[in-house]
Amino acid sequence: MSNQTLHERRAKAMAQGQGALHPVYVDKARNAEIWDVEGNRYIDFGAGIAVNNTGHNHPRIQAAVQAQVERFSHTCLMVTPYDSAVELAEKLNAAAPGDTPKKSIFVTTGAEAVENCVKIARSYTGRSGLIAFKGGFHGRTNMTMGLTGKVKPYKAGFGPFPGEIYHAPYPNAYHGVSVADSLAALDDLFTCDIEPDRVAAIIIEPVQGEGGFYAAPPAFMQALRALCDQHGILLIADEIQTGFARTGRLFATEYSGVEPDLMTMAKGIAGGFPISAVVGKADIMDQPGPGALGGTYGGSPIGCAAALAVLEVIEEENLCERALQIGERMVGRLERLQSRFPQRIGEIRNLGAMIAMELVVDGEASKPDAELTKALIGEASRHGLILLSCGIRGNVIRFLPALTISDTLIDEGMDRLDEAFAALS
Repeated sequence: MSNQTLHERRAKAMAQGQGALHPVYVDKARNAEIWDVEGNRYIDFGAGIAVNNTGHNHPRIQAAVQAQVERFSHTCLMVTPYDSAVELAEKLNAAAPGDTPKKSIFVTTGAEAVENCVKIARSYTGRSGLIAFKGGFHGRTNMTMGLTGKVKPYKAGFGPFPGEIYHAPYPNAYHGVSVADSLAALDDLFTCDIEPDRVAAIIIEPVQGEGGFYAAPPAFMQALRALCDQHGILLIADEIQTGFARTGRLFATEYSGVEPDLMTMAKGIAGGFPISAVVGKADIMDQPGPGALGGTYGGSPIGCAAALAVLEVIEEENLCERALQIGERMVGRLERLQSRFPQRIGEIRNLGAMIAMELVVDGEASKPDAELTKALIGEASRHGLILLSCGIRGNVIRFLPALTISDTLIDEGMDRLDEAFAALS
């Protein structure tokens, strides 16, 4: 069996829309390493897009899942529930930012979590309008595509999208968008497009994921909270990519001191097992009646068992602190690379272990280098390193290593990055 043979079979059997960034077919994975079907070893700086924050096949999570499978794999949470879902809800409610009593629901994907936030917000407020941000990513369903602020490849050809969705610029110092600019744009929306008392919710990623790993300044998050309070608008924090210790806090919103009304959680929640959650203020969460929320697979007992184990691993292995250490170590190496190629690497930025390198032409932020980005991902793969890209212009390399990765493996991976970058320069 070879990567090439499998890739040819895949092209014949699977729709091209569900793409494959690396033609590397995995045979096994452990912590921050992957081996393909040909026996080649890769250092994984993607972690399944921030899903495996606790590494591939963490023994604690494996054991929890195996124990659950021996008991039962599915009964449907909405039919005959189980203790692990109750315990997980209790733990997430306690961990969510702010002192207001919380409640949770469980679904299966991040997009489902966002969809349910919209349902809950509209039900609670009796309003229909939604505000999201340019560059944001919230999913691939029709509603979440509408909220997403990037056209290609997510929205092109799939419209029309639901109405009463509006987009404002996300603050971005590197590209000249200040907090004041973003707030002025929101005021302009209220003046020209939709009155604030028709807006159900504002949804924001505290660090934009697909948009390019730009972090919202705490002052902006605090201003949004005040704006929402002023107008009776709900504030939704999309923590799907930023959650579960990735940024050095359990949730990135904690950096701002803001308490969202609703939060979405997925990706790193269960170490690779499909489950997602909405956690929000109890009175808001209780607005929809019985049967209005949920889904057949929502709150899978296997996912619940894995998620409980993830929370234990994060606490016992101090992964929030480890994320900060990883960020510092990798940023140091990236800054050394930037000093060698200042005309090609425009900015290095991070919040904990959510790290980005923006590639440009002639050192200018206004000249994105998407071609170099694409080439670097391919070259890195040939050097045994798995990288991911992002950014609305396709010119950002994002680094999302497992938070359980060793310093030795980080250094080996960064050496391979240096080699790949040099090979293209």
